[in-house]
Amino acid sequence: MEIGDIHSFDLTPAEAIRLQEALRVRVRLSGDTGQVSLVAGADASYTKGSDEIHAVVVALSYPDLVVVERVSACAKTSFPYIPGLLTFREGPALIEAFRRLRSEPEVVFFDGQGIAHPRGLGIASHMGVLLDRPAVGVAKSLLTGTATEPAADRGSTAPILRDDETIGMAVRTKERVKPVYVSVGHRIALSTAVDLVLATARGYRLPEPTRQAHLFANAARRERGGEGRQTTLPSS
Repeated sequence: MEIGDIHSFDLTPAEAIRLQEALRVRVRLSGDTGQVSLVAGADASYTKGSDEIHAVVVALSYPDLVVVERVSACAKTSFPYIPGLLTFREGPALIEAFRRLRSEPEVVFFDGQGIAHPRGLGIASHMGVLLDRPAVGVAKSLLTGTATEPAADRGSTAPILRDDETIGMAVRTKERVKPVYVSVGHRIALSTAVDLVLATARGYRLPEPTRQAHLFANAARRERGGEGRQTTLPSS
């Protein structure tokens, strides 16, 4: 993937917060994804206490969700684990992984928040702005706001509210299984993001893009693929 100029990640936590506040004005809460034929999931994995981040991107055909490419990258970080500042810890490795991706996905799913974030710039929004393409945040828990429990049926939703504003949706992707929390990352409408999450959830709580990325990230960490790997798989 072609990626433009990237800001420095070598920041203090206070500097990182100021950068988030500056970048959030660039987030677009709507956009036309066009004909979606390729989606991607991104995730990172690391051992607690380690400074090595193993980031991966998995590209899948859509709507059949066949994995067509997987890339990984490893980077060392000195940025501490601080809730709400995840991108500054995982971002350099993720950017390197995206640079190694030959595919051009129309939509990227991230294991984390979009605008459902204390400063409106979770990892899906931050990375969406840097990549300049539609991005969706799919989180396993809330970081800010409140949401009632959706009905037990698959496809049920409930708004994530903060100060009476809807900043995302709790989405039941599997009957009687905990919902995921979907929010706009960048250049996509919330309704479209929810529809894509449900369309890519195939029997598991997580949609396939982030589920496959999660599996591959853990494998990359276990195998210590520090120099990064690229795998292109047949499309059928």
